[in-house]
Amino acid sequence: MTTHTNDTRTILVTSATGKTGRRVAKRLTERGATVRAGSRAGAALSDGETVRFDWENGETWAPALRGADAAYVNYHPDLAAPDAVEAMRAFGELAVANGVRRLTLLSGRGEPEAVRAEEALRASGAELTVVRASFLAQNFTEGALAESVAAGTIAFPAGGTAEPFVDADDLADVIVETLTADGHAGLVHELTGPRPLTFAEVAAEISRASGREVAYVPLSEGEYAALLERFGLPAPQARWLSALFTMLLDGHNASVTDGVKRVLGREPRDFTAFAAEAWG
Repeated sequence: MTTHTNDTRTILVTSATGKTGRRVAKRLTERGATVRAGSRAGAALSDGETVRFDWENGETWAPALRGADAAYVNYHPDLAAPDAVEAMRAFGELAVANGVRRLTLLSGRGEPEAVRAEEALRASGAELTVVRASFLAQNFTEGALAESVAAGTIAFPAGGTAEPFVDADDLADVIVETLTADGHAGLVHELTGPRPLTFAEVAAEISRASGREVAYVPLSEGEYAALLERFGLPAPQARWLSALFTMLLDGHNASVTDGVKRVLGREPRDFTAFAAEAWG
């Protein structure tokens, strides 16, 4: 039986205005926790405290952590980024020094560099739970691919590889559970959706749900980097991001896990149901 901790705890949510952060903040507030919403601008949410928190400015970390009991750690831009290991080491030390004992870290599935960042945070001695997630279904509605979908073309370096897209709501539910229930410290939860889909199959699902044609256009790593540059991303960042996506979608992440069911006791939402709600 799951034992939940005191729901009046104060929990820092980093990147609180992002896809997962705002969902986590909302759910924690509904459970009675005091949410400290951290973002670069300190933007206000509907409930809870707000605080400035910027991963690129370490001076904002300690004030955000001070007085909190737990934290949701969502590093930007990605745990595989070159600076992530040192950032996790420093953040973990500050968290423990400020009495924050429970941390839940969002990590990428199948990212060797991200594992190094996980280990750096774990070395702090905090009660760490790692949640490794596959690509979010909401990337097609809220993320970088949303504009492409609206324009009718999904251009991405995925080839014919399948990915078990996970719903951001399922992910947020798991994260909240790890922050509010005992028994997750030291564990790694790997989350996926219930079945793998190729990007071409995703485009077909969106086409059926929306009633308009959406096509998938496979790009090479170099072509995608050039596309990102045309959209204003600096060349080094564009090349790094394109290489990351190409690595993640080389087939090694195509398998499905039962992580959502093990934590929540229910099956994850299928992409068809997500598409019906998003475009129906």
